[in-house]
Amino acid sequence: MKTYHKLIIGNCEKMEEIKDDSIHLIITSPPYFNAPFDYEGFYKDYDKYLDVISNVATEMYRVLHDGRILFLNIDDMLVDGVKYPITADITKIMQEAGFTYRDRIIWKKPDGYLRISRRSGVLLQNPYPMYYYPDNLLESILIFQKGKYHHSVKTIAQKQASSIDLSEFKTNKWYSTLWEITNVLPGSPLEKGIAAFPDELPKRAILMFSFKGENVLDPFLGSGTTMKMAMCLGRNCIGIEINPELEKTIRLKCSLPLVGDLNNEELHFKIERRA
Repeated sequence: MKTYHKLIIGNCEKMEEIKDDSIHLIITSPPYFNAPFDYEGFYKDYDKYLDVISNVATEMYRVLHDGRILFLNIDDMLVDGVKYPITADITKIMQEAGFTYRDRIIWKKPDGYLRISRRSGVLLQNPYPMYYYPDNLLESILIFQKGKYHHSVKTIAQKQASSIDLSEFKTNKWYSTLWEITNVLPGSPLEKGIAAFPDELPKRAILMFSFKGENVLDPFLGSGTTMKMAMCLGRNCIGIEINPELEKTIRLKCSLPLVGDLNNEELHFKIERRA
């Protein structure tokens, strides 16, 4: 199946290139507010960060087709000794934008990934009450829905063409609200300085919440993982990324030529750089 892909280098607070109700699934992981690995110092303060998320939420609601899903990976963040309740605040913002809160999945990273850090190690230096600060092995995947989906809109043939592998569904426990998935490991060549999620997250979202040939959007594309998996799974994709320096990384991840114009029908891939 021929699929089409578009990379927009620009700010996702406005998505004027995307028509109303034209997206069938949104998969994204917004910045974690001034995290040291994720646009550090980009936002003046937490209120400004929430304003940006609110603007993007309004646009996501506009472009998402009725009944369809927003799949959002986020978690609370500790910055300069202050823990910010990002998960709760983003849930409220999405509801205010019009989305229905459908579910929450906990993504658990491997036990071996975590070591005693400066934060949790405080208790080793001070083995007394009130010195406990845990390190985090978990992240949240929030699932929101726009309106109500009607299963009758798809034919039997369309459903069968996008059927889910039930053995994989059962073996990897997709049915659970706890997903044990290995994270992108430090030192991965395409993820330097990027808080990327692993291929498995967008893979599961795409297979369970979209049909082949439909349109997937990632407004915080980062290194391009969502676009890569959409290509692999027969979906179209639009990705928006504010950092122009990530274009080369996105090309590499999506197995595209590193130089030259990609705006041609042969590759079915376009790049738009906003002024």
